[in-house]
Amino acid sequence: MMEPIFFYGFGGLAVVTALLMVTRVNPIASAVWLVVCFFAFAALFITLEAHFIGVIQVLLYAGAIMVLFIFVIMLLNIGAEELKARTMQFSGLLGGLVTIYLIVLITLGLLKNPVRFFEPLTEGYGYVAPVGRLLFTKYLVPFELTSVLLLVAIVGSVVMGKRKL
Repeated sequence: MMEPIFFYGFGGLAVVTALLMVTRVNPIASAVWLVVCFFAFAALFITLEAHFIGVIQVLLYAGAIMVLFIFVIMLLNIGAEELKARTMQFSGLLGGLVTIYLIVLITLGLLKNPVRFFEPLTEGYGYVAPVGRLLFTKYLVPFELTSVLLLVAIVGSVVMGKRKL
């Protein structure tokens, strides 16, 4: 009975913190709101009985990826003059209008065809063994390519941060 309340509550928290992350001028404040958004996503996964994905969300995104983001923000060393007040431009206005239009479409679609939540789960749902089997058999190449991509991102951030004397 309480599952839909938690699901919608954490979903609303994710939307609000994502909006706060996008609207902040200070990049560190944006990163903090992004961490809160990642935790809300993890709570959403846990309410959907996907405990493994929820834990990975916290460890990988709220932990490792955010450390990389903060590292890049600090390496760039953006001063206060670069963080001057933003002005509303046509692209921002157009993006806002498209966002409102998509929210209306999604709301009308959900009202027309309500979504059924929390159907009975199959036996073995949420176990780590099937995920690991798929990850290291069928999806081995994308998994390894992702690790190479992360390595390239780390090397790139070190090169960007290297100061010329």
